[in-house]
Amino acid sequence: MSPGGTVSGDGTTGGRATLEEKARRRAMLVRAGIYIFATHLFAGFVLLLFALGDRK
Repeated sequence: MSPGGTVSGDGTTGGRATLEEKARRRAMLVRAGIYIFATHLFAGFVLLLFALGDRK
């Protein structure tokens, strides 16, 4: 048995499943970062519109 992997019924280790889970988690964090950045960018644009609309 490899460290960090579990032995399945056919004798293979679950290390690949662990790597896939880490890849999914990293992809989710990247996607969440992009969504957060885009949301803040949109909110800043809306605030800019309000600031420009308030000028006389």
